Amino acid sequence: MPDELDAILRLVADGRLSPAEAAPIIDALTRLEETRGERGRERAREKLRSEGTSGRRLRIRVTESGRQVVNLRIPIGFVDRALGFVPGIGADQADRIRDAVRSGSTGPILDIDDDGDGVQISVE
Repeated sequence: MPDELDAILRLVADGRLSPAEAAPIIDALTRLEETRGERGRERAREKLRSEGTSGRRLRIRVTESGRQVVNLRIPIGFVDRALGFVPGIGADQADRIRDAVRSGSTGPILDIDDDGDGVQISVE
């Protein structure tokens, strides 16, 4: 599934797919992964329990010239993949986001604003 998620996020980043169109696809991919084999499901459940990430989502909002162009909710398990597609995120900010997710934090993590262009990332 990581390849499929990469493809969907790339389509959103390229503007060929809107965030609203991508959200149900990402949710469907998540449900599909969860239903693959009992062993895979149990492994996924155990990982969620151990990381405390059950039901949490990463919210990514991107604005350009004051207009929101991206508004995505991504399952916490896909944070590493998703961060590679967010414009303006450097290694330090990506590490800060990963640390906040691992620690179980909720709420705002990153808010970058540069005269109407910006990125807001939070955990819900």
